[in-house]
Amino acid sequence: MENREIFSTITAIAPVFVRLDGRAFHRLTDTLGLEKPFDEFFHKAMVTACTSLVSDSGLNPDLAYTFSDEISLYFTKLPFSGRVEKIDSVAASFAASSFTLALGGTTLVAFDARVIPATPEYAIEYLVNRQNEAWRNHINAYCQQALIEEGMDAKKAAEQLKGLQSKDLHEMMHIRGFNLATTPAWQRRGTLVYKKLTEKEGFNPITKETVVAERSAVTAEPELPLFTTPDGQAFLRKILGSGQG
Repeated sequence: MENREIFSTITAIAPVFVRLDGRAFHRLTDTLGLEKPFDEFFHKAMVTACTSLVSDSGLNPDLAYTFSDEISLYFTKLPFSGRVEKIDSVAASFAASSFTLALGGTTLVAFDARVIPATPEYAIEYLVNRQNEAWRNHINAYCQQALIEEGMDAKKAAEQLKGLQSKDLHEMMHIRGFNLATTPAWQRRGTLVYKKLTEKEGFNPITKETVVAERSAVTAEPELPLFTTPDGQAFLRKILGSGQG
C-alpha cells in the first residue's frame, strides 16, 4: 500500500524553538474562576509544565520560557531525528498532560505547537521578542480588566485599547492610580526554566579528600532581567552558551 504519511518525513535542523500556545484558555480562566488579569496559581502550573518538559519529557530542551499561556522551548539537539510532526505532537501532548495535573486534573486542556528555525544569535533575538510580547500582554491585560471593572464588556474594551501605544496605556492606568511597573516580575517579564550547573562539596572515602562535583539542576527564574539591557543580554548569552542541554 502506498505510504500516504506525506508529512511524517519533514525534518528540522537544530537549533530550533518549539512554541506552544494554550488553546481557548480564555474559557479555562472562566471555568476555573481564575483571578484576572493574572492568576499566580495558573502561572505556577505553567512553570510546572515547563519544568516537566525540561526534566522529564525525554525531549531534553535546553530551556523553556513562559508567559501567559505560551511556552517556548529551545533545542540545540533534536529528538526523533528532527521529525517535526513527532516533536510538535509529543511536546504539545506532554505539556497538556503536565499542565492538567498541575491544575488538579479536573479540566481538559490542549496546546498547539510550531517549530521555528533558529541560530544561536537569533535565539537571543527570539527571547527578546517574546519578553517584549510578555510586557505588551501584561499592560493590555491590566488595561482591559480596568475597563471591564468599570462596566465595559470585554469586546468593547479590546476595541478601545486597539492601536494604543504603551505610553498611552501606562497613562491610562496612572490616571487610575496604578503603576504597572510595580507588578510582579513574572507578569511583566515571564519566567525562564533551564538547567543550571551547581557545585556540591563531597567526601571521597578512598582518597580521604574533600571533592567538589558539578551537578545539573532544573531551575525556574521568575526574577528575570530585561533582555534588552546589557545585563539581560549577558544573562541570555550565559544561559544559551552553557551547553547543558
